[in-house]
Amino acid sequence: MFIEPNISGERRGWIEVVCGSMFSGKTEELIRRLKRAKIANLRVEIFKPKIDTRYDEQQIVSHDENAIVSTPIDNSQTILLLANDVDVIGIDEAQFFDDQLPDVCEQLALKGIRVIVAGLDMDFSRKPFGQMPNLLAKADYITKLHAICVKCGNIANYSYRKTADSSQVVLGEKDVYEPRCRTCYNQ
Repeated sequence: MFIEPNISGERRGWIEVVCGSMFSGKTEELIRRLKRAKIANLRVEIFKPKIDTRYDEQQIVSHDENAIVSTPIDNSQTILLLANDVDVIGIDEAQFFDDQLPDVCEQLALKGIRVIVAGLDMDFSRKPFGQMPNLLAKADYITKLHAICVKCGNIANYSYRKTADSSQVVLGEKDVYEPRCRTCYNQ
């Protein structure tokens, strides 16, 4: 996808959402799209929530260890302050952002910016996570990715938490979460 001028010559922006369970490749897909935008000589800014320090404090890093430099931020309004003179905005781990994120994405798209957002659509208890449902409702394009169930090898939609912690936000990797299909999640 690229930013196409409309009949009057203005750029038109849009919102793309990449969602799915943990280990489904969301961050990998976000990085792929952002690197392609850079190859096309588009001006790109990338943001992630400051609380996500699992792999790196500054970079967005996929489970496959692909990485791209980002700006860690505390709230989504900061994106509006830092998104000057850009063509594409990337946002990782959108489920951790505040309730203003969908409106921020909408404002950016109205300015002619392509906004690519990646995040978990459901938490460990299979409930909609953070602002992801609102982002999905506003999105022009949606990509739902799937992992592979570690129990049976089928398509996995769910992030199963292996610990007893019932807090909605628990940062972790394979030590805390594993992808499971509907049947294995419920067993």
